[in-house]
Amino acid sequence: MNQLNSLILEGNIVKDAELSEPMKGFKVCKFSLAVNRFAKKSSGESFEEVSFFDIETYGKTADYCEKNGTKGRSIRVVGRLKQNRWKDTDGKSQSKILIIAEHIEFKPVFQNSSEKSSNQTESKFENQNQSMQEEVAF
Repeated sequence: MNQLNSLILEGNIVKDAELSEPMKGFKVCKFSLAVNRFAKKSSGESFEEVSFFDIETYGKTADYCEKNGTKGRSIRVVGRLKQNRWKDTDGKSQSKILIIAEHIEFKPVFQNSSEKSSNQTESKFENQNQSMQEEVAF
């Protein structure tokens, strides 16, 4: 029986997602996610804590993330932790923990009225509705 390894993160993509195919037919999409946390110290002073997480996703979800995963885009990631371990060139043990995204939800993109793009044919309502429906799971 598998033990529980599940998490949910909401944040913003730090830079455009990158798709690679390390083996024929095996696609991997990688990106970093910034997650902000706001809290107060015992003195009452507010502070912000930002954490950065490396995200990987595979297959059709990787294609989807590469297409929609642009810098600054808000997303929700449901996934699991994975630990990679290796020995470096000096023989020292190294490890890195990353998040394997099993479900991605892209938040709606809202355009400022001052922004003009060539995609004016799609109404804001259609864009918002489509974005809310952009969920992929494997």
